Amino acid sequence: MADYLVIVESPAKAKTIERYLGKKYKVKASIGHVRDLPRSQMGIDTENNYEPKYITIRGKGPVLQELKTAAKKVKKIYLAADPDREGEAIAWHLATALNIDIESDCRVVFNEITKDAILESFKHPRPINLDLVDAQQARRILDRLVGYNISPILWKKVKKGLSAGRVQSVALRLIIDRENEITHFVPEEYWTVEGLFEKNKKQFDALYYGDGAEKIKLTNEEQVKAILKNIKGDHFSVTDVIKKERKRNAAPAFTTSSLQQEAARKLNFRAKKTMMLAQQLYEGIDIGKKEGTVGLITYMRTDSTRISETAKAEAMQYIDTKYGKDYIATEPKQTKKQSNAQDAHEAIRPTSTMRTPEDLKAVLSRDQLRLYRLIWERFIASQMAPAILDTVSVDLLNENVKFRANGSHVKFPGFMKLYIEGTDDQTEETTKLLPEMEIGDKVKTLEIEPKQHFTQPPPRYSEARLVKTLEELGIGRPSTYAPTLDTIQKRGYVQLDAKRFVPTELGGIVHQLVFEFFPEILNIEFTAKMEQDLDGVEEGMTNWVQVIDAFYKDFEKRVEYADEAMEKIEIKDEPAGEDCEKCGAPMVFKLGRYGKFMACSNFPDCRNTKAIVKPIGVQCPTCKEGEIVERKSKTKRLFYGCNRYPECEFVSWDKPINRPCPKCSSLLIEKKLKKGVQIQCTNTDCDYEETPSQ
Repeated sequence: MADYLVIVESPAKAKTIERYLGKKYKVKASIGHVRDLPRSQMGIDTENNYEPKYITIRGKGPVLQELKTAAKKVKKIYLAADPDREGEAIAWHLATALNIDIESDCRVVFNEITKDAILESFKHPRPINLDLVDAQQARRILDRLVGYNISPILWKKVKKGLSAGRVQSVALRLIIDRENEITHFVPEEYWTVEGLFEKNKKQFDALYYGDGAEKIKLTNEEQVKAILKNIKGDHFSVTDVIKKERKRNAAPAFTTSSLQQEAARKLNFRAKKTMMLAQQLYEGIDIGKKEGTVGLITYMRTDSTRISETAKAEAMQYIDTKYGKDYIATEPKQTKKQSNAQDAHEAIRPTSTMRTPEDLKAVLSRDQLRLYRLIWERFIASQMAPAILDTVSVDLLNENVKFRANGSHVKFPGFMKLYIEGTDDQTEETTKLLPEMEIGDKVKTLEIEPKQHFTQPPPRYSEARLVKTLEELGIGRPSTYAPTLDTIQKRGYVQLDAKRFVPTELGGIVHQLVFEFFPEILNIEFTAKMEQDLDGVEEGMTNWVQVIDAFYKDFEKRVEYADEAMEKIEIKDEPAGEDCEKCGAPMVFKLGRYGKFMACSNFPDCRNTKAIVKPIGVQCPTCKEGEIVERKSKTKRLFYGCNRYPECEFVSWDKPINRPCPKCSSLLIEKKLKKGVQIQCTNTDCDYEETPSQ
């Protein structure tokens, strides 16, 4: 019979840990929280220091009873929930339910599920950290006070199933603010002049820079014509050559948010999927008879980029063997830690560098392997030497008209031999070699081509960009980002279009009501300050009751006012102006989870629905009578067609632009390429194209 009972959160890791600890230990799982606030009521006594009323979670009674029975048979109980605020709170709830002294050495934490890490952690048990518990409890209570006060008002005034929250409301605000920026954006014309030059039979590109003294921005065709008129002959003089050696450092090992961002960029994973796969890799994968089930990565909820000395040493050994000593980072890496970061454990890294992705191909699913490879490569690269690039800038002059050519090439690849961090706009860094040039040299002009451009509105938020923005603003914490993005989509406040967030009409209504009646919830500075105060609770610097009380006193008054003053919004079924083709009854517009759609007013007898076509403000280039509308195919793919279909059969997968080609006056379209969006002419005899500014 076992002498010790160990309680973890997940059944997936219970067997592995029990195998590591031996016969004297019995390991059981609580399967997450066992107690929480009730769903049916607020569960917080606002008159008595915000005392929470915890109850056993429905369905967890048998689990708790099994743990109580097992606890009676052992000498000592260890609580080994996850090493974060949430895990500390679970340990505290278990201690309360099982009558364990919270000041005894009952708490065990480990950052990775490997034999060495588990055995070492049991040598250093500690009491439950009540500051961590208070920090989790304060967040839980604060979120409950916000959600359970605002949501019922939204249910009553708008429709059932709506919600508002500290982080989700700010995320929705960012998406709506960006949409407003796009809607009100006024394009500005600008020009570039590109030159193709030749030196020693080697061709290279250069861009117009300005006159001999300063840089000049070209805003109209008249400016361009004047510049071209000033150029005399077909030769330019080299007036300046600047050569530099530039170091490029590797990105640090992953934090939770940077993992979510990079997995979105490189693997096209949603934040929710990334965290699910990371959880599987952390909890353990059966990698064969020799090692059995083992955790492949360290704990996946962290704000820190810190790496243990043991892990660094192992990485250096691998780099030395694989690439040579020159590729090992010689300077100590600075740990990137934001002011609001929780540095309780390490960055996300493989538990063993020697378990390469190739070694694990046979035991991991396709997506598990892709995420593991990303984590493994990022970690190894973070311990590699910087890349060294040789850069050169050359100024070319002809009659006070200056062009500038920039070139670079990789002198030493360093970490870039293994891994390069992704970018939000999917652009790739290219190297461009210039011919050798010295001051006084002459270069020949082969071609000079002016190009007209128009500034583009800021792009909508992708998941990666929204996570990055929330983190930079100090809103929420890494563990909250994935569920937040999931919630605003489930509520129907936003939808994804080409992997970018677009607010729905419902999202706009809810945002406007929260903005009007609860402005502090949407105030970014206020919300970030609240996060800092809650972090102060975790550090033992602030009393959690005082933090909540400072917020709730004013908030309570706003709730009372909103309940009385907020007008009921009826989302009426407005006539669509056409009849149902199935039964002849009028069609109406309805507001659903993903925005407006057309439905038969004879529902439920007739269940006919139709998507609403969206005009894009472009005249049909074929019939010249209709206008182009946005439609969706049966596979939900966007395409564009004439609203006079079937009379006019114009159709395009690419979005038409509301201005003619400046060269031939044909239709321009937005062509989506791997490197981003490019505007092209549809006339096959015309080569006009332009890259929108970012």
